[in-house]
Amino acid sequence: MLFNILRENGLLVRKRRNRVRTTWSKHWPKKYPNLIRGTLPDKPDQLWVSDITYLETVNGYSYLSLITDAYSRKIMGFFLSPTLEATGCIRALRMALQNGCNTSALTHHSDRGVQYCSTDYVNILMTNNIKISMTENGDPLENAIAERINGVLKDELLKKKYESYKEAQSGIAIAITIYNSLRPHSSCNMLTPDKAHLQQGYLKKHWKNYYRKNAS
Repeated sequence: MLFNILRENGLLVRKRRNRVRTTWSKHWPKKYPNLIRGTLPDKPDQLWVSDITYLETVNGYSYLSLITDAYSRKIMGFFLSPTLEATGCIRALRMALQNGCNTSALTHHSDRGVQYCSTDYVNILMTNNIKISMTENGDPLENAIAERINGVLKDELLKKKYESYKEAQSGIAIAITIYNSLRPHSSCNMLTPDKAHLQQGYLKKHWKNYYRKNAS
């Protein structure tokens, strides 16, 4: 009753979410179409998904770039940057490519942020014959796997706030090692991402599929 009265009189205080913006897509560099709609990877290194999330330290925010294999959910590359410059995404991409995988059948999917559209980032993808795919309408489901990995790391394995950038770097490295090698994943038939990355064929999902197999 009390809350109804307060609401009717406009006296409820609305809680504001402290959200940090990591994507700016109103830029001039070329944007690419979504190539992965209706697809489902059946082996590793067919589809990598990329995203940027943020971590808080006592000195402000730092930005974590991640590249994840959509089949195994293994984090292939990561880098924590003090800024949102494309350098952080490039460092994560170079780490992912150090695995020496065959990239001829690989698609890289991301949002339309200026970092992923930058000349340096796009040139690395093209040099490695990686197809470029991007979200088109801002719907989180267009990059759902990347969003999900962000949530797992931040909800389960990372601290809410770090004392320094250096501590955050160390915490991220430990968290990703645990995530890749020790945490069973419900999207990979309860295998760890490291073990799932050694498989082929469709893995049983224990929750909603975001990428549906083509009917054709």
